[in-house]
Amino acid sequence: MRFRITIRSHPWLLGICFAGGVICGAQAQSKMLFENASLIIGDGSVLTSHDLLIEDGLIVSLGEDLPPPDTGLVVDLQGKWVMPALIDAHAHLGFQSRQSWGADNYNLENLTDNLDQYAYYGFGAVFSAGSDPAELAQLLTATVRRRNNLPEFLYAAGMAPPGQGPNNQFLEQTGQVQARTGLQVLYGVTDPESARKTVTDLALQGFKFLKIWVDDRGGSQTKLAPEIYRAVAERAGEAGLKVFVHQQNASDMLDLISAGVDGFLHGRIGHDFTEQLIARAEQSDVFVIPNLGLGELRREAIGEDQFLTPFLSQRLRKSLSASPLRHVQPIWGAANESELVAGFARIEAGGLDLVLGTDAGAVPGHPFGYTGHRELEIYVRLGMRPIDALRSATSLAAKHLGLRGLGLLAPGKQASLLVLNSDPTSDIRNTRDIHSVYLNGQRVDRSAIASRTP
Repeated sequence: MRFRITIRSHPWLLGICFAGGVICGAQAQSKMLFENASLIIGDGSVLTSHDLLIEDGLIVSLGEDLPPPDTGLVVDLQGKWVMPALIDAHAHLGFQSRQSWGADNYNLENLTDNLDQYAYYGFGAVFSAGSDPAELAQLLTATVRRRNNLPEFLYAAGMAPPGQGPNNQFLEQTGQVQARTGLQVLYGVTDPESARKTVTDLALQGFKFLKIWVDDRGGSQTKLAPEIYRAVAERAGEAGLKVFVHQQNASDMLDLISAGVDGFLHGRIGHDFTEQLIARAEQSDVFVIPNLGLGELRREAIGEDQFLTPFLSQRLRKSLSASPLRHVQPIWGAANESELVAGFARIEAGGLDLVLGTDAGAVPGHPFGYTGHRELEIYVRLGMRPIDALRSATSLAAKHLGLRGLGLLAPGKQASLLVLNSDPTSDIRNTRDIHSVYLNGQRVDRSAIASRTP
């Protein structure tokens, strides 16, 4: 017995339950065939009028005129664009809710809701960078595995001089989480010996990633010393852990690359980000996240963007709308803009891997998921081709986070997909035009997720 459903202008049909239990709402189908779609593979290539066969949450094959499965769901996606689900390689979950920001929000329920918000926006994985107690991060990971319809969750241990690291506002909140839960959030290191021992202990606890802060916060904190971060990177390399760096100055990056770090969460790509530095990073397979939206969006009236409002309580929406500090049409400095455009051109010429990351959740009003789409728009504004911006959010992010099942449309990969009504390779803003989202072959109920906003 086979059901064949053609969906063109009526995607609501997927919400109807059919007799025999073949489909009902967002339940996963053992087999699904998506027909006649344009497939954005994730590696820079596009296939038009192709089919995509999914079985048990995995992509089985891609091709033209694939035979329909004997049982399961057949969906006509003519005119639609299918791409791998997006990946945010720099975020801080738990502190931002749909109503407020701060330590009081940090619990398993809000962490899970943050992942649901990412799913709504078409994300298949999120990296939370050094602000989660291991015990709660492990509980969230277990929740992801049990539900199987949430984005993959990765997390790091955060290392800095004792009592330092995150921005001073965020540092206070992480301290409150630690005091309230009795669980360690940040790991202080004072010398190479303590650094090596801490890395060894973290590896035994099951951490796969380390995040180090190399930043004096404008003189308000102590910068992690070179001999300490070298010890961290050396021991991490021996233990098989990746080291990602928060830094604010391009002048620190060359020595950090020499120390053996794997990537930069705040790549400063102005005039100090030289061709020599780019070449060295590329040779060492080190990625860079520009993280530009964190500065830009705080000056925009994002509370008035209809793409974001489903996740804003009335109070939060008001705080993010037009004000003396937030403008509907902000104007960026021409000198800074040209410097960034030149930096992006050097990155492209040097072949350096640029990866999508947002720092969402690290400060109030920098929302999950939404900021990823906005970051891609910034990349394209500064000179990236849309297809390359999409690579930064799919295959390149998956590569550097070790997500072997994500980032590409290919046999054996997870069926975590973003289906769009319009072509994002011609206009990057079309990533907003979401038709549907699938995680591990399960359709995400986006309406239900958005309806939970107070």
